[in-house]
Amino acid sequence: VNTVDFRHFAENKHNQVDDYPFGGGQGMVLKPEPIFNAMESIEKTDDTRVILMCPQGKPFTQAIANELSQSEHVVFICGHYEGYDERIREHLVTDEISMGDYVLTGGELPAMVMTDAIVRLLPGVLGNQQSHEDDSFQAGLLEFPQYTRPREYKGMSVPDVLLSGNHAHIDRWRHD
Repeated sequence: VNTVDFRHFAENKHNQVDDYPFGGGQGMVLKPEPIFNAMESIEKTDDTRVILMCPQGKPFTQAIANELSQSEHVVFICGHYEGYDERIREHLVTDEISMGDYVLTGGELPAMVMTDAIVRLLPGVLGNQQSHEDDSFQAGLLEFPQYTRPREYKGMSVPDVLLSGNHAHIDRWRHD
């Protein structure tokens, strides 16, 4: 995982990366030059995915995480701005992703959430590869209830089926 500060690619002495929108309006718009310049400095391949974190994007799902985990390079464009110059979206971005119908101060937190969801799918990241294959959402199901020791605590017991040793019954219980 690498980060690139696009402010280092600004083309002015104050490292300004945003400006007022043409036509007026609230907030500042991310300028195209620093993003295009930063993208030129990044190693890319034919399957590089460039993700723009934006509210009008496709909602992030486990299926998207699975798909992105197959890409050699994934680049997230995010920042604290009212918007992005449309030329960034039109010429650099392969995917627009939203984390939901709410507003955050920037795209960094959604990018971190997506990174975690993607990276945990890579071989060798989790101690047991089976862990993510059995996760909730992988098979379109929510995770089943989990129990551990002690067998009984304050009058609350672990379901007998989990202690039976019968893996077929346990599997059926987990999917009911």
